[in-house]
Amino acid sequence: MRIELPGPINLRSTVGPAAVLAVGTMLFEGNTVWRSCRTPDGPATLKVSVDGTRAEAEAWGDGAEWMMAAAPALLGAEDSPESFDPPKGLVRDLHRRNMNLRISKTGRLFEAIIPAILGQKVTTTGSKRSLSSLLRTHGEAAPGPMDMRIYPRPEVLADLPYYDFHPLGIEKKRAVTIKETSMRAARIEGLMLGTPEDAAAFLCKLPGIGPWTAALVTAAAMGDPDAVPVGDYHIPNTVSWALAGEPRGNDQRMLELLEPYQGHRGRAIRLIKSGSPSPPKWGPKTAPRSIVGY
Repeated sequence: MRIELPGPINLRSTVGPAAVLAVGTMLFEGNTVWRSCRTPDGPATLKVSVDGTRAEAEAWGDGAEWMMAAAPALLGAEDSPESFDPPKGLVRDLHRRNMNLRISKTGRLFEAIIPAILGQKVTTTGSKRSLSSLLRTHGEAAPGPMDMRIYPRPEVLADLPYYDFHPLGIEKKRAVTIKETSMRAARIEGLMLGTPEDAAAFLCKLPGIGPWTAALVTAAAMGDPDAVPVGDYHIPNTVSWALAGEPRGNDQRMLELLEPYQGHRGRAIRLIKSGSPSPPKWGPKTAPRSIVGY
C-alpha cells in the first residue's frame, strides 16, 4: 500500500518516542520501521518504508488490515504541526527548523501502558530488560518475516501471581499495577474513542498510575501534542535550562515555563530535547534497583 504523507518526515524523530514504549515490538532499519502489535482483529506485523512524502506499507497476520489502516497515523499523518504558533524565542526557532517532526500515534493504549508501568522508578536499562523478559516469557511470536514478539494477552497478565513477575525483574508493586490494569484492558482500549484529556483522567484513577505514566501513554497511543510527563527525573531540568537558563528545575517550574505553549506542551518538550543543549550534569548516575525486599 502506498501512503501519501502531508510532508516529508524524519522517521526516527517522529516514531522514535513511541518506539521507547515498544522495545521488542518496534525496530528501525534505515528509513524503514517494523511494528508488531495485537490489533482488535488479532496479531499483526507492519513494515513501513519512507521516501520523502511517500511511504510503502506491507503487513502480515490476522490484524494486517487494521495495521495498514493505522500506518498513516503511525507516521504522524494525523498530527498538525502547522497549528502550533509559539511565541518568539527558542521553541519558535526550533519549530520552524523542524517542521518535519511530527507526533506519532500507535492507536493501542494497553500496549503503551504496560511498558510505561515498567518504566516507573527504575532506570531505562532496567525497564527495557524487564519488558524484553516479559515478551519473551509470556508473549508470542509475531507473524511475518522478522523475529519480533507480540505482547501477552491481558487475561494472561491478569491471571499471573505477582511473584511470577519477580524473575523478570518486576517487584510486587509494579506487578500488581500491571495485573490491575490488565483486568481493565477493554475499558482502557475504549478510551481511544475519547480525548487524551479524558483518557489521562481515567488512567490516573487506576491503582499505581499517575500523571507521568498517563502522559507517556496518551502521547504514544493517541498522539497527544500536549502531554507533559509530570514527575519525570530529567525533563524539568531540560526545560528549565533551555527556557530560563536554570540548570535545575522542578515540576512546578517546568509547567510555568511551558504555559505559553498550552495545547502543544508535549511538542515543545520534544523540540527542546531534539535541538537544545542538555543541562549541566553533576552527581552520580541512578543505580539499577534490585527488587529484593519489594
